[in-house]
Amino acid sequence: MVFFIEIDPKAIGDIQRAIDYYDEQQVGLGKRFESTLNKHLLTLRENPFFSIRYDQVRCLPLKKFPYMVHFTVDEENSIVTIRAVFHTSLNPQKWENRK
Repeated sequence: MVFFIEIDPKAIGDIQRAIDYYDEQQVGLGKRFESTLNKHLLTLRENPFFSIRYDQVRCLPLKKFPYMVHFTVDEENSIVTIRAVFHTSLNPQKWENRK
């Protein structure tokens, strides 16, 4: 079964901030971050059943970047909702209160 990926607007902001940060560090690094994230999202389409970390939120760490994708799975409707993309040094409980 293939799942549909839905990205919360706040998570889109998380992603854009990370891309902008990495582009400031080195030209092209933001693009590498985005490419890595997209590969991980393809993985979630095929297999979203990573372990639940808190509440009903699951997490998938990005390879080569210190970020985790926080997501929920609606098995009945085959939807994976990306709730946040957070740096691993941040408290994941704060994802609901961010801008």
